[in-house]
Amino acid sequence: MPRFAKNYLILIFSLFFYAWGATDFIGILLVASIANFYIVRLMHAAVTNRRRYLLASTVLNLGLLLYFKYANFSVGNFNAALHSMGIHEVGWTKIALPIGISFYTFQTITYAVDVYRKENEPLRKLTDYLLYILSFPQMIAGPIVRYGTVAKDITSRKEVIDDKLLGFYRFSIGLAKKVLIANYLGKQADLIFDANVSGVDGAEAWVGILAYTFQIYFDFAGYSDMAIGMGRMIGFKFPENFDSPYTSRSITEFWRRWHITLGNFMRDYLYIPLGGNKNSWKNRVYVNLTVVFLISGFWHGASWNYVLWGAFHGIFLVLDRLFLKKFLDRIGPFAIVITFFVVMMGWVFFRIENVDHLFAYFGKLFAAPWKEVQVIPQFWLPFIVAALFSFITLFGFGKKLGYFFFEKERFSLVQHGILTLSLGFLFYISVSAVISSGFNPFIYYRF
Repeated sequence: MPRFAKNYLILIFSLFFYAWGATDFIGILLVASIANFYIVRLMHAAVTNRRRYLLASTVLNLGLLLYFKYANFSVGNFNAALHSMGIHEVGWTKIALPIGISFYTFQTITYAVDVYRKENEPLRKLTDYLLYILSFPQMIAGPIVRYGTVAKDITSRKEVIDDKLLGFYRFSIGLAKKVLIANYLGKQADLIFDANVSGVDGAEAWVGILAYTFQIYFDFAGYSDMAIGMGRMIGFKFPENFDSPYTSRSITEFWRRWHITLGNFMRDYLYIPLGGNKNSWKNRVYVNLTVVFLISGFWHGASWNYVLWGAFHGIFLVLDRLFLKKFLDRIGPFAIVITFFVVMMGWVFFRIENVDHLFAYFGKLFAAPWKEVQVIPQFWLPFIVAALFSFITLFGFGKKLGYFFFEKERFSLVQHGILTLSLGFLFYISVSAVISSGFNPFIYYRF
């Protein structure tokens, strides 16, 4: 396509892509996006009362999120309270959740706030703004792309053949993470988590949470790799979203390595505005951390288990600041084992929505006796690969391998040939796996 037409082409296919999965909601997102575009332009042009326009934009965007994501939860809890008091429940029709509504909201907020702070000029063309918000590689499940990161790419990006090849390599790796590792680990996790918790013994409980721990990483990191790779192929450089999180030596470090763009968003748009680390009252820092992670948990889903998950991580972040991180720094590599164990326990909160079943599952993890575990035949190889892949970055070879596949910008012609053949074959195997299996969506599609 000629340069002037590229953005229009990507936008058309982005709209088609979203409408394919959520036809009922594409009109709502378009109307909201158009309104937000003009509100931000008015804010940028205003000499006074700019904060009013920012407030209007924020209310519009958060209003959509709160309605679609939390109305069912709020009414459900309200009805439960009425029922406990012997009062008739309120009639309510369940609201469907639009795909990727949280990621859409984050990007509209970053655009409005960055323009308000005068960090970037607003986009001149409505179609360019819609492209930024609705770009199909990352709009469904991230990474969260802040406006300043891609502002120049939207209006004046330069495309080179190396970027298309590097993007293909990254996309192929991400697809393989999802369909060759995460999907098989997910089958094992579902087999145990979907069973009646009373019939699960200790060994099965541990296999289930280990499978899910690696599943959620390879599923979400695989999507991020695919989005980053596809973006690279069409000229956009999206931010990294994962950095070997399971090799972290504390929960503080884990949150610098896991879902990096969410952590950065929470820091810059919530934690720092709350006061961050700079408070005359020392304990306010701990309050800020707890509030941010409670909100982070609630963002992940309209269910009490996500709130507990956020509180769980918030508590460990506070403990890190009080004394835990100093202790972990002194024990060397054992800190990785302890942190991995804490993260894994956190995933129990994340995976089981029923709070009663959640605590019953914790009981099974530390109960006896153990018996023979029902393991699907396809489980062990992906599990071993996942564990090795996650921890190999601790060693020099692993770091070099990670740099070669994820950071290196230029390759020789021979290296390109080898990578094209090997990763092209991996892509072929992954597509074959997709065709021969049933529908298995990404975990973060529902957030």
